[in-house]
Amino acid sequence: MGEFQYTAKNAQGENVTGVVSADNEAAVLRVLDEKNLFPVSVSDAAGAARRKQKTAKRRISSRDVGVMYGQLADLIGSGVPLLRALDSLIKSTVNARLRDVLKEIRASVADGQSLTAAMREHPRVFPALHTAMVQAGERASFLEDVLRSLSHFLERLDELRSKVLGAMIYPALLTVVGLAVMIGALIFFVPRFEPLLSGVHQSFPTRLLFALSHAVRGFWYLILMGMGGAGGLLWSGLKSETGKRWIEEWRLKLPVVGTALRMVAITRFCRILGTMLANGVPLLQALSISKDSTGSPLLADRVGEAAENVRAGKPLTEPLRAGGLFPEQIIAMITVAEESNQLEKVLLHIADTVERRTNRQVDQAVRLVEPLILCGVAAAIGFLALGLLLPIFTMASTLTVK
Repeated sequence: MGEFQYTAKNAQGENVTGVVSADNEAAVLRVLDEKNLFPVSVSDAAGAARRKQKTAKRRISSRDVGVMYGQLADLIGSGVPLLRALDSLIKSTVNARLRDVLKEIRASVADGQSLTAAMREHPRVFPALHTAMVQAGERASFLEDVLRSLSHFLERLDELRSKVLGAMIYPALLTVVGLAVMIGALIFFVPRFEPLLSGVHQSFPTRLLFALSHAVRGFWYLILMGMGGAGGLLWSGLKSETGKRWIEEWRLKLPVVGTALRMVAITRFCRILGTMLANGVPLLQALSISKDSTGSPLLADRVGEAAENVRAGKPLTEPLRAGGLFPEQIIAMITVAEESNQLEKVLLHIADTVERRTNRQVDQAVRLVEPLILCGVAAAIGFLALGLLLPIFTMASTLTVK
């Protein structure tokens, strides 16, 4: 016998919730019927707790959430009531974790909560950006437009993220293959030459190559421990605010790559802020949310100062210009938009324009990184060949003289 949580309506039409001990759901329905209660939802309390714990630990991809927003917007736009629309989404959603979340949202909405309040119970799935826009849509009765805007917004962000990650696959593959070839040569190939060249005068590259081979073969566990420790220190640094800020400053100083990363953060900020303003979210609240969604600590600082300026009745653009992160033409466009009260339209236009330029800059950055990695791999292989061939040439010249 297990415990089942139920939501039902009494004879007066009021919502009633509680827990019933029974063997199955059919037994729970009989108990509710005996109490003259009309069941709205019945769920296994232990199973619901497990599902909630599971969804709290594991994230759901933004692509699945964006598709769900688009489907919900279509259903609401066709006149389907919210509860029935959620039921349809639960049946059609392929992602099991998202389906469990939708079931909990449906139960909360049936219990009398708003869609915004139900979504706020799952902050890892629906961040503050989403709930603020949905709240504005519910209050102003344009929920369909907000959901469709969110779906489009997540689709564009996913395209930009896929563009950047996809562009880095080939350089990363070159790096891994180059390291594997070098380590394999030090372990299996170089030791075969060491006895042959023991009696020959060895140059510095040869001695260094043999020393590296000895170190890799004899102290591989210390090297792995050192790499693990360095990785741990890097990871802890990435988690700290100081480390994030230092890495962000270093990344933005890189030629071509730093410019591309800066423009990606600006695109994300303009699209988030413009989308929220276009959907009725107040400017101060939109700035507060977009500050935490830029992905750049330095840009977040500038946006936070801009929010303080707006709160004090000053222009938005002064702190953005002071940081030096925003190009002057974007600052000029935001200034004019702020004066003409068309900030949301201009921000979305900036996001579209900068995204097109960013795609070209990402391509340029990848075209720059690929030959650099190839040069590094070629230099490593050249060093390997030089260290082995120099003593062979020396030995051959000695035999020829004799």
